[in-house]
Amino acid sequence: MKIGFIGTGSMGSLLVDSFIRSGAVEASDVVVANRTFHKAERLAAQHPGITAVPSSREAAQRSDCLFLCVKPSEFKSVLQEIRPSVRSDQVVVSITSAVLISHLEDQLPCRIAKIIPSITNGVLSGASLCMFGSRMTVADCCYLEGILSRISEPLLIDEQYTRIVSDLSSCGPAFISFLLQRLIDAAVEMTGIDPDEAVAISSAMLLGTGKLLTEGGMTPDELIRRVSVPGGITQQGLQLLRQETDGMFQKLITITHDKFREDLEKVEASLYGEEVNGP
Repeated sequence: MKIGFIGTGSMGSLLVDSFIRSGAVEASDVVVANRTFHKAERLAAQHPGITAVPSSREAAQRSDCLFLCVKPSEFKSVLQEIRPSVRSDQVVVSITSAVLISHLEDQLPCRIAKIIPSITNGVLSGASLCMFGSRMTVADCCYLEGILSRISEPLLIDEQYTRIVSDLSSCGPAFISFLLQRLIDAAVEMTGIDPDEAVAISSAMLLGTGKLLTEGGMTPDELIRRVSVPGGITQQGLQLLRQETDGMFQKLITITHDKFREDLEKVEASLYGEEVNGP
């Protein structure tokens, strides 16, 4: 099975690297293309055996399963370039949340899937969110879930929940890290603890917390109850956090959903032109 990647930016490169390191795919079965060819060549140089090609069309021609790892604004030009080369038995996978399966099924004659990866897949952990189009076969779905299971926990979701599950799975690491960094900064400012020591302690804490919530079978509420002793220090801190964050995460979700709708409108305007708004 030849697997292609159009787009070798942050997430495209992460997927290629993770698939190869995990043994999910062989480097010799990977084809990569990028708008800036030397970036594709650089990725190929990191994994001897990868084939770097100068065009998206050639990547499509050489692949059985093709990942589109490009920005929403680049989809129209990429689809126009690969459309003449795409075969009905190919699987094309988008990793862009604002590009819907229906968009791709309208534009291409092949089998369509959408996968939302996470930066945590770079350490062969976390989730990957899977959505499959109407033309996908059982074998196609099994293949994708199989290679994704080597770098993540594949979770089948309904496409209507793409944005919120992306907030939790893909944006979540950045949101949690931001909050952790704010705690570290405050600790350094107010106590003088060495910043590197504070980062090391906090990172180990976050790793252990993640294991309690997964391997340990705890829910967040259960963990809070276990740590928070009535009348204790943790309880005092939690009271402040509840007060200060009241409504904050609702606002966060509103912002991410607004941006998603904006990106979705731009994609549809790009792909369909005036058809989106009517005559």
